[in-house]
Amino acid sequence: MLFNIKEFEVGNPLNPYIIAEIGVNHEGDMDLAKRLIREAKEGGAHAAKFQSYKAEKITSKHSPAYWDQTKEPTDSQFALFKKYDSFSVENYIELSEYCNNLNIDFMSTPFDLEAVEFLEPLMPIYKIASADITNVPLLRLCAEQGKPVVLSTGASSIDEIRFAVNTLRDSGANSISLLHCVLNYPTPLDRAQLGMIDELKKEFPDCLIGYSDHVVPDETISALEVAALKGAVILEKHFTHDKTLPGNDHYHAMNKTDLKTFVAKLKTYQILTSGSNKKDLTNEELARMHARRSIVSKYDIKKGELFDETNLICKRPAHGISPIHWDEIIGTRATVDIPEDMHIQWEMLDRH
Repeated sequence: MLFNIKEFEVGNPLNPYIIAEIGVNHEGDMDLAKRLIREAKEGGAHAAKFQSYKAEKITSKHSPAYWDQTKEPTDSQFALFKKYDSFSVENYIELSEYCNNLNIDFMSTPFDLEAVEFLEPLMPIYKIASADITNVPLLRLCAEQGKPVVLSTGASSIDEIRFAVNTLRDSGANSISLLHCVLNYPTPLDRAQLGMIDELKKEFPDCLIGYSDHVVPDETISALEVAALKGAVILEKHFTHDKTLPGNDHYHAMNKTDLKTFVAKLKTYQILTSGSNKKDLTNEELARMHARRSIVSKYDIKKGELFDETNLICKRPAHGISPIHWDEIIGTRATVDIPEDMHIQWEMLDRH
């Protein structure tokens, strides 16, 4: 099953669609963001991708750090996201126009429903992060826009991936790509589990399969090499102008030189096939617990009040009820007074 991103036909493993994941490596500097777009284009990427979020909407204030603090010293997810959430809607519009002028696709991962909506006219495709694979409201709204959807599958079981795919399809997504991913920063090369590309092809024959990489790049970005050889048709990797910078997403990113080397080598690739099965999620337990979301009170909720779409929100970390149970929660009533920004627990709701 092929689909197009603008004029690019996705589906040829000898010509994968390459996403340079700038994310927040611009650190709130528009000039640096534009430089990174230029360098992604010079390196041979088809898309320059950012991340659109506001700290208050992506995580609760009670969100402890779960990463290597020798690389990223920030003490909580909320504090980390707050450092890099300064871009406005107008900034993203300007970056989209800048990409259009350079003939490179603009993308940005939405991390809340408002971002899904304001990004819609700016992008040819939606990208959903691994940590939101259980975020039912976000999955549905992205699917309803009628564009292709790319979904990373880090820290996820096959059943969870199937649930997300079914949710997307039921909400109108006809073109879906699944990116194998290990949600560990950085991922050791021997833990990249690239055989999962074959497993995803087998389990989801109606989806295009790709790879999102978090392995520290070597001279030839060998993790991307192997993924391409195994037939990944979309490749995504964090992108920076300086791999020596401190911070969450510089030290495992590729730069322009890495990308140029890889793109040149694509011409020599042959397709490999071999099978594997992804069963081991132990390397990603911290990510499952802290990077996924829970159902959280958006406002103060009184005892007896009905839970609905207006007083609940999905936020990190996964210390409460998973949003995979969203439809079970909507329509029930609170058994206790619940303060704002509190993770909802099963004992807080009347299910009878």
